[in-house]
Amino acid sequence: MEWMAFHYLLGKKKPNIMEADKNNLKAIYNPWLCCLPALVFSHAVGTLNVVSVLAMAPVIRGEFELSAALFGTFVSAYYGAQAIGSLPAGSITDRYGITFALIISHFTMVIGALIVALAPDYKASVLGMVFMGFGYSLTNPSTARGVLAWFPKEHRGLAMGLKQVGVPLGGLLAALNGALAADINWQLLMYGVAIIIAINGIFCINLFRYERFVEKKQSLSLLATIGEVVRDTNFNIYAMLSGLLNIGQTNFFGFLTLFLTDVLRASQPMAAFAMGLAQTVSAIARIGWGTLSDKAFKGRRKVLKAWICGVAAVFLASMGSVGHIFDGAGLGLGLLLTVGLGITIASFAPVAQAISVEAVDPRLTGSAVGYNMLGVHIGGFVGPIIFGAAMDFFGGDYAAGWLVTAFATALGVVLLVFTFREGRLTL
Repeated sequence: MEWMAFHYLLGKKKPNIMEADKNNLKAIYNPWLCCLPALVFSHAVGTLNVVSVLAMAPVIRGEFELSAALFGTFVSAYYGAQAIGSLPAGSITDRYGITFALIISHFTMVIGALIVALAPDYKASVLGMVFMGFGYSLTNPSTARGVLAWFPKEHRGLAMGLKQVGVPLGGLLAALNGALAADINWQLLMYGVAIIIAINGIFCINLFRYERFVEKKQSLSLLATIGEVVRDTNFNIYAMLSGLLNIGQTNFFGFLTLFLTDVLRASQPMAAFAMGLAQTVSAIARIGWGTLSDKAFKGRRKVLKAWICGVAAVFLASMGSVGHIFDGAGLGLGLLLTVGLGITIASFAPVAQAISVEAVDPRLTGSAVGYNMLGVHIGGFVGPIIFGAAMDFFGGDYAAGWLVTAFATALGVVLLVFTFREGRLTL
């Protein structure tokens, strides 16, 4: 396989290994060992980037003297950049390949982490979040296309679930940063984040040898692939409801540590522990949901996703009442709801991405995921703004923010159940 990557780097024609019969392909490589680790850790370092900032939110907010609502603009800047980058990210993946997209993703995220680490003030930190968002916008389309290209359909949900475990894995490392921030300068910790991202970016270069490269004469232009997906009414509905559901996930992670410290009087280490707890249960749940969608639901992933997110809407609404309970019991209930939301709203991504790649022609996979992520990131952009606005309107009450978040999530579930038509891919 080494000579294939060598010929590609020299600009020579590379044989398409995906045209080999299945038995020969299995003899060439095992995707679970050769490809999956790079996909998992790409999500891990991307999540480590942004969640480190969220886990250290009380410290950062104190240093820059920000309100909870203003800190929410950190999250909005991150998701706004992802929204802008998602469509071109998907098309870049379709046209230039999985590995190229991943390498550019890591390079951009390193820049973002370094900007945050060097930031002297709030404005500079927001710029760093923008670079983080642009970088991570390339990760979902490229890794989802990798799953479609390298794994058989009967195990695709499991593969999606496993590669998405990188998200809570990165969140766990970020939670550790949150705990360390009580004693170590938070900007120094961000330097460490940049180094870890760079190391994994170098590791991803190895994927060149396994990639299915598309000949230029066979590939569509960036605008053509985007155009085909945008004209699909059914997929437009899916992108819209994905944005509503991501409001739930974004606000959960974006305001969790601030809510625990401001309302439930948790310490910085305790808030970081809660973030880590949510990420831990999410890591397990993502594998479980992916496997369940393959086996028990036999590919009927829409039904499973509706149940997951419907329950999450109830949990989000319940978060609003925690602050009115006696301190000790309130913190205990808050941690229980954190676990429930870690299992539900934080973990449905493998099922969601499997639905998106199976809803379109395989050659448009990257563009479809990118377009869907546009909807997701628009939700991520407006979610913290809506949460902050609801808080301000009701005099700084977090309960208003949680209730608005629960309503948006519930609306997404309604659209999923009654308006979206699930695909039946036969690859």
